[in-house]
Amino acid sequence: MADKVVDARGSHCPGPMMELIRAIKAAAVGQTIALWTTEAGSKKDIPLWCQKAGQEFVGVVQMDGYEEIAVKKVK
Repeated sequence: MADKVVDARGSHCPGPMMELIRAIKAAAVGQTIALWTTEAGSKKDIPLWCQKAGQEFVGVVQMDGYEEIAVKKVK
């Protein structure tokens, strides 16, 4: 269960990533952010960003017409 949901459906690259980064910066360590996105590249870009930024990629769930990508703030 996510602590916060960021609805970036309809936003195009790099919009969803930028919204996720803002939410991660505002979150407390240990919180999970769920990003709702229709941007196809997010499934590939966000796990890579998590590796570089030292955050935990939780996973991707295919929803009805969009993906929910979860990231946990670890630092």
